[in-house]
Amino acid sequence: MTSIDDAPVDRPGGEPGEEGRGHGVRPRGVLGRLPRYAAGKPPVAVEGLESFKLSSNENPLPPLPAVLDAIAAETAINRYPDPLTTALRTELAGALGVPATDIVTGGGSLGALNQILATFAGQNDFAAPDEVVYAWRSFEAYPISVGLAGALGVQVPLRADGTHDLAAMAAAVTERTRVVLLCTPNNPTGPVLTRGEVVGFLAAVPEDVVVVIDEAYQEFVRRPDAVDGIELYRDHPNVIVLRTFSKAHGLAGLRVGYSVSQDHLTRHLRVSAVPFAVSQVAEHAAVTSLRHLPEVRGRVQGIVDERNRVVEGLRASGWDIPEAEGNFVWLALGEATQEFAARAGEQGLAVRAFAGEGVRVSIGEEAANTRFLGLCREYTPVPPPLGKRTE
Repeated sequence: MTSIDDAPVDRPGGEPGEEGRGHGVRPRGVLGRLPRYAAGKPPVAVEGLESFKLSSNENPLPPLPAVLDAIAAETAINRYPDPLTTALRTELAGALGVPATDIVTGGGSLGALNQILATFAGQNDFAAPDEVVYAWRSFEAYPISVGLAGALGVQVPLRADGTHDLAAMAAAVTERTRVVLLCTPNNPTGPVLTRGEVVGFLAAVPEDVVVVIDEAYQEFVRRPDAVDGIELYRDHPNVIVLRTFSKAHGLAGLRVGYSVSQDHLTRHLRVSAVPFAVSQVAEHAAVTSLRHLPEVRGRVQGIVDERNRVVEGLRASGWDIPEAEGNFVWLALGEATQEFAARAGEQGLAVRAFAGEGVRVSIGEEAANTRFLGLCREYTPVPPPLGKRTE
């Protein structure tokens, strides 16, 4: 395991001495130790080919027609939204079978995560920073959010098959640990945590450590024994569940996320919640989407079917890839990562490359997925099996 301060990161750019300019104004020192978030790039136009963006895990379909109508009908944007997002929390409470008071909304699940970190982790009263433990590689915003909160990130390497090493994560918990982040399915590698694994992990960590179960892709999961955070939080007072409307509901551009936890946690989270983080347009869209859940689930199943087709096609071509339970697949290409991403770009496909590690490819339109499979059939060399790679 490593702390984020020890991990190799991309430093903010600038000429030597540039930090001394600007009338002596200096940012917090932590900014120089944090990686920069790199959003998925759009595809480059290729003559004669339709280009596809497979780099941001977006839903390839627009919101439901009823949701688009709801967005168009919302005209009172000269007014501030309801700071408590009462309508959305009420609708979510019914859909999830939880009390509305257990729900705190945020600007996407990342906004909800930032509220959690601001509440429970940072610089404590004894000057030493709190610690936040998470698997790595995982969601690339984690080290940024943890660092900006004033906490110290403790990264625990994934196992060779792209799964969390929960035993090592439990061992990394110290008296300074305040929060643990579990990403399931893990972004960008794809595997889920099982209910049994998480229950065992919760028994192994102190009850005063907040355990966040980040389930941004929960609607795409089909593994029967996968953990369901909503089932667990009722019996575990230190569990907070993160979910979003960005993926399954196709509302990434409206930024609607939320956390679910017991009232003794939510009453503190409401203090740190960003006022008006969810606009009335976003709230109305999310409520409408929830009222059309059968249609949403039908669309999600279509994406899952395409994911299964992609996974089967990759394995038939000799690729040994991790379990894929989100709306993406992971190719552990190592040093060949940038070369593969460039090849994809030449074919009008934008993919998400993590230099020296691998490529994450979102499940997109059928034509995009078919072209991606064709690229993978032709690409050589195929990476070695997961179990034979060095960690």
